[in-house]
Amino acid sequence: MLGALGGLAGFGSLLHPSIAKQIKERQKQVCLIWLDGGISQYESWHPLPESKFAGPFRSIKTSIPGIHFSELMPNTAKIAHKISVIRTMATKDPNHSTGVPRMQRGDPLDRGVDYPYLGSAVAKLLGPADPELPPYVWIKPGNGGFIHREAGFLDARYGALALGDGRPPVHIHRPEGVSSELDAARNALRQKANERFRAYRNTSDVNAYETSYDMARKLMARKEIFDDEKLDPKDRERYGLHPLGRHVLQARQLLEAGVRFVKVNSYHWDTHGDNFNMSQRLVPQADQPFAALINDLDDRGMLDNTLVVMMSEFGRTPLINSRLGRDHWPDCWSIALAGCGIKRGAIIGDTTKDGAFVNGEGYDVGHLFHTIFSVLGIQSHRQKYRHKGQKLAIAHDDCEPIKEVML
Repeated sequence: MLGALGGLAGFGSLLHPSIAKQIKERQKQVCLIWLDGGISQYESWHPLPESKFAGPFRSIKTSIPGIHFSELMPNTAKIAHKISVIRTMATKDPNHSTGVPRMQRGDPLDRGVDYPYLGSAVAKLLGPADPELPPYVWIKPGNGGFIHREAGFLDARYGALALGDGRPPVHIHRPEGVSSELDAARNALRQKANERFRAYRNTSDVNAYETSYDMARKLMARKEIFDDEKLDPKDRERYGLHPLGRHVLQARQLLEAGVRFVKVNSYHWDTHGDNFNMSQRLVPQADQPFAALINDLDDRGMLDNTLVVMMSEFGRTPLINSRLGRDHWPDCWSIALAGCGIKRGAIIGDTTKDGAFVNGEGYDVGHLFHTIFSVLGIQSHRQKYRHKGQKLAIAHDDCEPIKEVML
């Protein structure tokens, strides 16, 4: 069923009602918007203009009575009633090198293995939403390719198909002069060679290659999902012509086509210097496509089955440093969630008046992973990975779902 929908991606409200019904009823999906480096909570989700730590930006009313966001997020302020914000993340690690994998792996208790990143975990635990599409696609600036290291100790086939700068995979077009018959013969020869190689080598690299090849073969029949010509020029304007806007719009197209998990990366959020000018430029670039995506998924009847998460590895310090920047701050910061199993219009957590620390209960990444798995229908305490005879928890043993943010 899902495969038949791929060619219709991008047409939105023009979909025939019967097709729209199929989209609404399909399996749960995820879109993770990752703002690498750390968005400032003061310049986004939790402005405190009367605080001694405030910057130059005003707070503005949202569609939730009594709740304010930064004036740099006018589009998201209008759809605040469709999302939830957790303002009391307290995640311990102030370093990029360890904080990024910690936030994206969920940081289960250390058992001497490299855990999978969230996209690979969902691909393993739920499988593909459409067997003819990769379960995990990563849209990122820079180079693309098949990145099997995201799968950690899981089999390489749960890695990410990365689209560098949103470009389609380079191997989905058969070379000129190669007929389908010749291609089939070459494929049979390749499989025999791999079987022979696998007999006396580590299978991980072979599995990664096999997965990459099989993925390319399937995508040759689904090239239309990467066709930018199908995207309405008005949608391009709504999402923004900057890279994050283009990539979030492409994520919507992939979700419509039936990809289970799409991650979109944006970089340069590490504002140690000139935080306010950087925020004035960057935050609207996240605000615009995030609000557009939530509205479009809602209009298409997809939001109830699609979890959208926008977050970083930590927030920014309350104190403004000598370079007019904010440094790393994992002690109290904010993330946004919407869709699948998430309450609408909930603002979770209480902070001190200056926003510097959690007042009461804070939430670590283990709580977040239990929450994500739970709303996706995964039993986060009962379900286990199996690896070399071990049963491994899929999320931190000592954490629980954040029930305040769940329906």
